[in-house]
Amino acid sequence: MKLALVSLFAFLQYAVANVEKTVFISPTAQPPPQDASIDNLLLVTLSEGVSTFRTELEPSFPTKSEPHGTVHWFLLEGLRPTTRYEVRICWMATQPTSFFLQAYDVDTAFANAELLTSLSDYSYKRHDKLTEADKELLQRRKASPNEDSTYLFLQIFAAADYYSLNNTLMTTPPPVAVDIILDRYIFNIFPRSLLSTGLYLVLLAVGAWFLSGWISALLVKPPNAEEISKKTD
Repeated sequence: MKLALVSLFAFLQYAVANVEKTVFISPTAQPPPQDASIDNLLLVTLSEGVSTFRTELEPSFPTKSEPHGTVHWFLLEGLRPTTRYEVRICWMATQPTSFFLQAYDVDTAFANAELLTSLSDYSYKRHDKLTEADKELLQRRKASPNEDSTYLFLQIFAAADYYSLNNTLMTTPPPVAVDIILDRYIFNIFPRSLLSTGLYLVLLAVGAWFLSGWISALLVKPPNAEEISKKTD
């Protein structure tokens, strides 16, 4: 038994991962702005239909101009109005990185000069890296007419969180593989992705309760009449 426990704890290090998240209430539905097209930003979009995105984010060591590291922007689209959501970012603990997430509605992002500059700079840099196929894929939704929807900008900072004697690692931190997950809360209380896990735990608890009662009844089973008569004889 002790050997099994030691083996279990020895392999736990290979299952370690980090998670950071932000929780927010989506705004009311509104038409997309006409003076600054969201589609032209060509941001990766997350919605309830496409709620998970796997990618690599470039981190950087914090500096005076970038105290939280390198900034990345994403678009949250088609959310249910006034509903609680969370966005999680998951990455392997073998890639020591600090992430900071924040969601902004369209009006706040466009009215704040610092946020708008950061968003524009990221969009221009992203345009240079995209292939024509990528741009065509991201622009397909332009063919549909604009309808009232719920938009939020997701800002993610990635800061390298390690020290190395390797000059290359200290100069250019490698990209970090991440999963970005959009999750809606059921009744604004429980994350939807954890619903199956919650039901499993409830069923497990109910089954354990009945099983423990059955085992307890077997252990304290009263003696029958024949056993009582033999003892009295």
